Amino acid sequence: MGRIIISNVRILDPSSDRDKTGSIYINGGVFTDAFEADSDTTVIDGSGMTAAPGLVDLHVHLRDPGQTQKEDIISGCRAAAAGGVTSLLAMPNTSPAVDSAETVSYIREKAEKADAHVYVVGAVTKGLKSQEATDIDELYAAGIAALSDDGRPVENTVMMVNAMKKAAELGIPVTAHCEDPYLAGGKVNEGRVSEKLGVKGMPRAAEDAGTAREISLAAAYDLPVHICHVSTYTSANMIRAAKADGVKVTAETAPHYIMLTEDAVLSGDADYRMNPPLRTERDRLAMIEALCDGTIDAIATDHAPHTPAEKADFEAAPNGSIGMETSFAASYTVLVSGGYMSEAQLIEKMSCAPARILGIDAGTTEIGAPADLMLYKKEKWTVDPEKLHGRSKNTPFKNMTLDAKVKLTICAGRIVYIDI
Repeated sequence: MGRIIISNVRILDPSSDRDKTGSIYINGGVFTDAFEADSDTTVIDGSGMTAAPGLVDLHVHLRDPGQTQKEDIISGCRAAAAGGVTSLLAMPNTSPAVDSAETVSYIREKAEKADAHVYVVGAVTKGLKSQEATDIDELYAAGIAALSDDGRPVENTVMMVNAMKKAAELGIPVTAHCEDPYLAGGKVNEGRVSEKLGVKGMPRAAEDAGTAREISLAAAYDLPVHICHVSTYTSANMIRAAKADGVKVTAETAPHYIMLTEDAVLSGDADYRMNPPLRTERDRLAMIEALCDGTIDAIATDHAPHTPAEKADFEAAPNGSIGMETSFAASYTVLVSGGYMSEAQLIEKMSCAPARILGIDAGTTEIGAPADLMLYKKEKWTVDPEKLHGRSKNTPFKNMTLDAKVKLTICAGRIVYIDI
């Protein structure tokens, strides 16, 4: 790990309430006090750019093992680096699912050579089938950082409660895919657009019922739970009320839920199909409000790569869109350019808060912390799917002009992306 100095840069770090122009020093993979440059030091002029703690993405599907035609650990982390993401939480719906120590070890070992820190989610149930519980102690010993059946809800409520109890004992989060599977199963949000397209809709009640269950469990047993990919105003209202009552609930939403609505799917393009689906304008504005008032703690991508062939047929296509490379830029465009929040508040939602939820040493540029950093610039650019760095190109932000651009990413003291 080399020595790096970034000079003349705006340093924006909500973890220490810092917003000043100065220099950042990195040595041995950590942030350090000032030192003199020598022949082995990389010196970068940060004029006109802002340095912030590397982003922490709480919701990523790397598709590895078993679905590497869509993405793999190396390509996914390359996309992460291009978006300023230095730490990510990898969901368990791989093939096989992350329900054994062997699969956990495979992911962690492969990630050692990747351009971002990969934290592994262990499955709550074997094969994500809600029929047989996994050996959580075994998964934890292998190195998991969280528990979830994401991709699916944990249908067996007893297994969910047991997982929440065990996770609290181990000090790791449970992240909940909130969905009633008996109500779900549609292609797009149920309502005007589904009727116009003549396809089965996904009612908001499917998400809301799942959210209500998880909040009820957290409240009844005084246990923490993290709610994934919130998309409805009703779920946001339930989370807000639960927090006011002291329930240990945290939540995330995704950039597409604050920028897009169900009208995007009228194009017949399956890249705009995800689960939960894009909702109404009322829901979109409710997600922004919930982010601004603290109801929703974090912005995560639910990065879900699929091949062009899979996404070619609107109705047959699987749900999901990619998002790590555009997450900061899209969120900045809506929230900062839109006047809803400051840059510091955005960094808090995308770096500091998710690091706290996951309980990892990230989300800060304090001396001695791991040198995970992104530099960005207020700069307009247009999203060209073919120029993105991941294996799949199914972005809902294609051809959109965004207002901020990641220019440099450093992970553990190593430059992993540069566009200066």
